[in-house]
Amino acid sequence: MGIPSKSTGLLAAVVSFTSFGTSGAFVKPLLEAGWSPTAAVTARALTAGLVLLPFVVLSLRGRWSVLRQAGWPVLGMGLVGVAITQVLYFAAIQRIPVATALLIEFLAPLLLVGFTWATTRRTPAPVVLAGSVLAAGGLVLVIGPGAIRAVDPIGLAAAFGAAIGCAGYFVIAARPNNGLPPVALAGGGLLLAAPVLALVGLTGLLPFTARFDDLPLLGTTAPWWVPLLVVAVFGTALAYATGITASGILGSRVASFIALLEVVSASLFAWLLLGEALSPLQLAGGALILAGIAAVRAERQPAEPSISVAHLATTADR
Repeated sequence: MGIPSKSTGLLAAVVSFTSFGTSGAFVKPLLEAGWSPTAAVTARALTAGLVLLPFVVLSLRGRWSVLRQAGWPVLGMGLVGVAITQVLYFAAIQRIPVATALLIEFLAPLLLVGFTWATTRRTPAPVVLAGSVLAAGGLVLVIGPGAIRAVDPIGLAAAFGAAIGCAGYFVIAARPNNGLPPVALAGGGLLLAAPVLALVGLTGLLPFTARFDDLPLLGTTAPWWVPLLVVAVFGTALAYATGITASGILGSRVASFIALLEVVSASLFAWLLLGEALSPLQLAGGALILAGIAAVRAERQPAEPSISVAHLATTADR
């Protein structure tokens, strides 16, 4: 099998951020019907993991030793990339506005740039610094300049923890994992995250409630499992599998910058499905994010590094 091309990676990234962007429009009816965020994301992770399970089995073709050898990446994806990131994000939105939490969580690409700068002592290229500034400015415009007004220290700390977890997701997804297929890493991580999230909810650390009545959806009523299934299949299973594929091909840094378009995608779906209009500032912010991604991708790519103790840093610098 040949090495996947960069265009394949870009296509996977587009599918991923578009899929992730559908989540808000379909999770919102569940939350408004009485589901707590922790219960919703637990059901989402479990359902998505079960959806991916047949594809995991098919991709491994009986090579279960590959899954055992990649135990740490799967553990990292489940605990860091899914469970910790989601729990900290939902803990944050209990104390600070959702827009503020999103703004901080999506600082993950800048954390990767700073991490590489600190660990390699190599100043990022000017185009990367310029792209970081453009993307950060665009993110503020898409979410809303007023998002930066929150002051609750615990909420801010939780949101920054979610940003670190999000950065960890991209690093874990970009690393070679002993030949483990991306769909197996995604499915294994989701199935591991679900019981962890359920335990957090059941211990009372975060509210854990669910309602199983019909609910309003796109101007009509539907069973509770319809929006959950849409989120699980498209906003989680497909999104994680293609996102991990994109990170493995493009590298964690480029993939994380492209993932900023998830915010734009979510705004578009909220406009189309929920009637939440887009402002000129949000459109301008989307253009700035695109400009930032183009600048980061314009950097000359280094030669593929060998796998070593320093692989984490060199992978994050691609």
